[in-house]
Amino acid sequence: MTDESKNPWTSLSIQIVYDNKWITVTHEEVLTPGGSKGIYGKVHLKNYAIGIVPLDKDGNTRLVGQYRYPLSEYSWEIPEGGGLLENDILEAAQRELKEEAGLTANKWTQIAVSHTSNSVSDELAVIFAAQELTECDNEPDDTEQLQIKKLSLNEAIAMAMDGTIKDAISVLALLKLKILIDEGKFEI
Repeated sequence: MTDESKNPWTSLSIQIVYDNKWITVTHEEVLTPGGSKGIYGKVHLKNYAIGIVPLDKDGNTRLVGQYRYPLSEYSWEIPEGGGLLENDILEAAQRELKEEAGLTANKWTQIAVSHTSNSVSDELAVIFAAQELTECDNEPDDTEQLQIKKLSLNEAIAMAMDGTIKDAISVLALLKLKILIDEGKFEI
């Protein structure tokens, strides 16, 4: 039986190869769990990834569309953003919902925590459902050219299921919320 508390990897050396205000990339010389020498590239994220599924009393949500530079393609997603690791995650989620979707919410429920790409990154995503919504002006960052789409939660879930929504945080959030609703653990 494997001792889950014991790290089977041995770090021999770590070199920072890139660093900016959002990420640090390291090149690491390691001994693998099998004992052979190897290398590992790791991306450390300096922010939480935050996702929010806004839900109104009629069962509608909002998706945000934007062109994603790293992918070179347009992406439909739940409202998402980042929050500094040392800051309050709920306050960051509230800020992101306002910035991206032009909404505030009086009721917040954390529905998931996930590692977004744990083979190369330590990014941690925290996902909320936001209810009791009030519309306000959105305030996108200058790196965002956003389109906001209001649709039923079921339509958004169908977009995740048919591959229209590919963003991992969005897919996880929508499918997790559907399961919670179906199991009677979450009410709209």
